[in-house]
Amino acid sequence: MTINEHVTTFAGLPIVAWDAAESPADPAAVAWRVSVDDSEAEDDEFAEALEALLKRCGPGGPTALIAGDWGSSYERAFPFDVLVDNAGRLGALRSLFIGEMTFEECEISWIQQGDITAVLAAFPALEHLWVRGADGLELKPVRHEALRELVLQSGGLPAEAVRAVGASDLPNLTHLELWLGVDEYGGDARADDLAPILAGRSLPALTRLGLRNAEIADEVAAAVAAAPVVARLTELDLSMGALGDTGVEALLTGQPLTHLTRLDLSHHFISPELTQRLTDELPGVDVDVSDRQKEEEWGRYTAVAE
Repeated sequence: MTINEHVTTFAGLPIVAWDAAESPADPAAVAWRVSVDDSEAEDDEFAEALEALLKRCGPGGPTALIAGDWGSSYERAFPFDVLVDNAGRLGALRSLFIGEMTFEECEISWIQQGDITAVLAAFPALEHLWVRGADGLELKPVRHEALRELVLQSGGLPAEAVRAVGASDLPNLTHLELWLGVDEYGGDARADDLAPILAGRSLPALTRLGLRNAEIADEVAAAVAAAPVVARLTELDLSMGALGDTGVEALLTGQPLTHLTRLDLSHHFISPELTQRLTDELPGVDVDVSDRQKEEEWGRYTAVAE
């Protein structure tokens, strides 16, 4: 699977390009997408596009902002300073997606990122943060009281970033989604790196957890099976990965999952027998076991890698 389409909504809002011919009646009722047409563009072109959007939106700026291609995104990290330096003019910002690109613009594992800690520090009212791409991604443990949703999409998420999420104090985070990816593209996290997240102490409000696109999906499932945080989840998402019978056996013999409203295991390598057991033993749960994959001679694969 590749990411071949742009999202059509973000934070529940329709998306409008920063240079669209017609402006919506209420600039706060849409998510604005800022990107440059030239993949080789310099940082100042992205900054100029953001400046034009800020003038268009008026005081406070947009409520939801999507950063697409900023130019040479395969070799130059997102210009976080452009956002941080304009924080005073972005007081209304509540939702931010950095790196929303298709594979034709830049493969997910080629997208260069940097230290996203500064963004969280500069926007204490931010509620939704999505980041696509993890090459060079950094995060330092942080306290952020407003953040409700954190999504890190990657073909390989560094273990250091995973540990930083677990070490952060995010008291109102209800939705956490990590695309762990594969070791070949920097996804070197192991189940032990997830331990603070699975303990749940720093994420007391968490109800939706996604540990997706994982090469180590069986290992993750075994850790989840005994994780304290699971008891208060409503949704658990282990989709897009290399999950097989070993991981499912761990889930079925671990703590009860009947309290979940949804369990997403789509894109998997589970046998038909265990697929049936899942649906039989979790009759009140919306279990998604679609998109069964066939293991290749060289092994299993995640939905997204390069």
